[in-house]
Parts: sequence; structure tokens; C-alpha cells
Amino acid sequence: MDKVIKRKSNKNRNLIVIGAGILAFGFLGYLSFTKKRTLNVKTSELLIKEVKQDFFEDFIVFQAKTEPLHSMLINVIEGGSVQEVFVENGSMVEAGQALARLYNPNTELGYLTQETAIIEQINNLNVAKLNLRNQELGLMKDLIAIEHDFNAAKNLYDRNKKLIEKGVISQNDWSTIEESYRYQLERKNIIQESIEKEKETNRIQIAQINQSIGIMQKSLDILKKNKENFIVLAPLTGRLSSFDPILGKTYNAGESIGKIDVMKGYKLVAQVDEFYLDRVAVGQKGQVEYKGKPLEVQVTKVLPEVKSGRFDVELNFLSTEELALQEGISFGVKLILSERDQKLVLPKGSFYQETSGSWIFVISGQKAERRQIKLGKENPYYYEVLDGLYEGEKVITSSYKDYKDVQELNLEN
Repeated sequence: MDKVIKRKSNKNRNLIVIGAGILAFGFLGYLSFTKKRTLNVKTSELLIKEVKQDFFEDFIVFQAKTEPLHSMLINVIEGGSVQEVFVENGSMVEAGQALARLYNPNTELGYLTQETAIIEQINNLNVAKLNLRNQELGLMKDLIAIEHDFNAAKNLYDRNKKLIEKGVISQNDWSTIEESYRYQLERKNIIQESIEKEKETNRIQIAQINQSIGIMQKSLDILKKNKENFIVLAPLTGRLSSFDPILGKTYNAGESIGKIDVMKGYKLVAQVDEFYLDRVAVGQKGQVEYKGKPLEVQVTKVLPEVKSGRFDVELNFLSTEELALQEGISFGVKLILSERDQKLVLPKGSFYQETSGSWIFVISGQKAERRQIKLGKENPYYYEVLDGLYEGEKVITSSYKDYKDVQELNLEN
């Protein structure tokens, strides 16, 4: 009788094969992640610099242009269209010299209307003042008549007083004369008191009228002066610049039509990258080169308003000698931001664009390994090294555009 032999199951064998495959795949993956990514490069394609101790001076370099030290804008006082132009741009002008004439018919008509109204008011006030004086004159005439009557009554009283004492006139006649004298005396006193009060009142009113006339006269003078504002005058003596009025063009009141440059000294005006906004301050000194000689300059004004990534800086020349400069000359300014000091420095290079200064390739033999570093201040030539590099080490400072994901470079001759 044949014996039945059972076939071994392939299940266990399959599991073992699968497990071995997973382990092999995992091992290969581990190797791929732990193995450094390398790249072969020719040394001739690289820019290699040495980390060293050197005097580090924190400074920046930028371009600046000369402008007159003092200028004044020429603003239009009364808006209007340009009717006449008397001088050309670039001319030397004197303070108060006529530069151009504007015209505005609506404003001119308004001035005439106001002038007529003010003159009419002044005339009315003068008439009121004249009436007050006429009233006072009428009272004075009345007082003269009253004093005449009083004097006549007093003379009669004085003559008859002696007669009554001698018994020449009757008591009845004397009483009539005495009563007439008393009446004229009281009448005169009352009129005199009224006239004094009237004079005081008129004096106050006339003073007020004169004050009002004075104010209106000033208004009239200002109005007449405003009519002269259609002529644009030079505010001071100097050279006319940025002055290009066009005949017929309309300018609004307050609008600038040019400027006057005072030809006594120059300053430098520059636009600096906003990166240096917190590091540039009034009082900092720098240098420019003029005719082969260094000239010292100093920051006098920093305008913190940033426009298009830049802010404005003004500098003055510290030289006491008179410089034969012209407006618009360009200078390269070297502005000192800190004192000169010896530090560990790294020459600047294109590598910074890809690394932002956080890592660099350090050369060791025929290899260059990626290393984390920390950089500080910078100037146009060097970065200050704070950590990660040592004196004498050589580094690659050329572009890392093709090496951003590489851990190690193999250097070939």
C-alpha cells in the first residue's frame, strides 16, 4: 500500500523572501540618506579665499550728487496762467526781481469788486464821522446863543441888584429879573453838561470809526498788494534753477515754479539702501575723492522715509578751503559706520546669494565640506566672522548656484 506524502507549503518561503527584500530595500534607503551627496568640480572653476585676521572697518560706499548748500523754492502766490516770462533758467537774479507774470481774470474781477466795496464802506464811515462833528458843531452854536442870553440876564441882574438895595425899583420887577437870571444860569449849566457828554460820546464813536477806517485801509492795501502777486518775484539773490514756465500754462496758488540756489557752498545728497537705515546717523564721517585728494564729509541729515527701497541722506564738506564745484557732480562716498578694529574676516563673494551667510564650503585637502557658520557686520570687501571658521582656513566664495543640495565637493585639478 502506497504512503501519502504531504507537499511542503510555499507560504513560509514567500514570507522569508518578501522580508529579505524589505530589509534590503531599507538598507539601500538608509545608505542613500546617510551617504553624503558629492560632486566633482575643477579647482579652476572656483574662487578660493582664505579666512584671516585683518583690520575691519565697517563702512558703506554709495554715490552722491552735489547740490547748493542753501536753496529756496519759488512758489506761486496767486494762481493763474503764464502771461510773460522775464528771465531764463540758469540766470543769476537779485532778490525782488520779476521773473514772470501770471493772469487770472476771475481773480482780477474779484479784487475789483472787493476794492469797490471797501472804498464805499470807508466813504460811509467818513460821512458818519462828519455827521457827528456837525452835530457837535450845532450844539456849540446853541451854547453860544444860550451864553449870550445868560450874559444879558446876568448883566441885568447885576445892575438891578444895586437899584433894589437903594429902593429905586419895585420888588415885583426885581423878582422877575432874579427869576430870569436863575433860569438862564440853570439852562446854561444843563446845556454845558449835555455838550460835554455829547463830546465824550462823539469822541468814542469817532475813535471807533477811525479804527474801522484804518482796518479797511489796511485791507485795501493788502488787496492792492495781492494784485501785485500775479508777478512772480525772486525771493532772494542767487541762480535760477528748475525754472521752466510755459506761456499759457496754468499754475495753482502754492505750486512751485522753480527754485533759487544760493551760490555759497555745496552739499552732497544721496539715496542709500534701506538695509542701512538703522546704521546711518547724523554726525558720521566719511570720505570722497576730489582731484586725486581725499575730502572729509559728514552726515548732516537723514530722512527716514523709505521710497522704492531707499532713503535720502545729506552730507556736508568739512574742508575749509573753497571748492570749485558744480551742481550735479557725482562723488563716490565712503561712509564710516564703526571704528577700525582687527577681526577675523572672510572675503566677500557670490556664495552669499545662495547661503545668506549661514553655511560655506571649507577646503580640506582635495575635498570641500559644507559647514554651518555665523557672520556679523560687512563692508564692501569683508564679512565679519562670528563663528564656524578659523584663521588660515580656505573657503570657496564663488557662486553656489549648482551646489545648493551638495554636502561635499571633490576638487580636481
